[in-house]
Amino acid sequence: MSTQPPLSFNPRDVAAMPSLRVESAVAGACLTAQAIRERFASHVAWTPDVVQEPVWPDIRRMRPAAVLVGLVEREQVYLVLTRRAAHLKQHAAQVAFAGGKIDATDGSAEDAALREAQEEIGVPAHAVQVLGRLSEYSTGTGFHIVPVVGFISSDVVYQPDPSEVEQVFEVPLAFITDPTNHRYHMVVRDGVERCWWSMPYTDAQGYEHYIWGATAGMLRNLYQYLLAPVR
Repeated sequence: MSTQPPLSFNPRDVAAMPSLRVESAVAGACLTAQAIRERFASHVAWTPDVVQEPVWPDIRRMRPAAVLVGLVEREQVYLVLTRRAAHLKQHAAQVAFAGGKIDATDGSAEDAALREAQEEIGVPAHAVQVLGRLSEYSTGTGFHIVPVVGFISSDVVYQPDPSEVEQVFEVPLAFITDPTNHRYHMVVRDGVERCWWSMPYTDAQGYEHYIWGATAGMLRNLYQYLLAPVR
């Protein structure tokens, strides 16, 4: 989704900082599809964890974008993520949500997120029940992102576009909402302190998906949203 300067470090090589927070996992009763739908239909008093990354020096304007924070109900609720194609010039092989720039023809951020999900991973718009939005998130690479949360029908067969997406995979929402799986990192490069979250996830085949950066930041916000009290 962006023109990104090459990283001068490998984020996997930056050690996690000691945790200074005492945080709880989201209770299982709050992670059912029914509970999540009810939460988005209610008023939630919450504070997002991350909303703005330090902007790269060559970024002159923020461009509007939207992503689909897709959930799917199986024996438990899963989160749908992608691994971007390795041949891409920007963010190659990184874990991301389906999403991209909001076009002039899109009527809303929701329309953009659903369009991108269909283009990137073959999920038709009619197969998504949109629940609502998380807090908007601005990236260091110049995108102002609206995360749109929705349930994807469990019978959808993902059809990733190989020009953009190498793999679609699912992560248990219980993993994402357990802070023992969250890592916080900090590095100083070019005089700028850069911090990010990571949530390394190893799938059933033993492959580690390194979830980090903006994707992990928005997932921290999802965690905070599901943890917060409902009024």
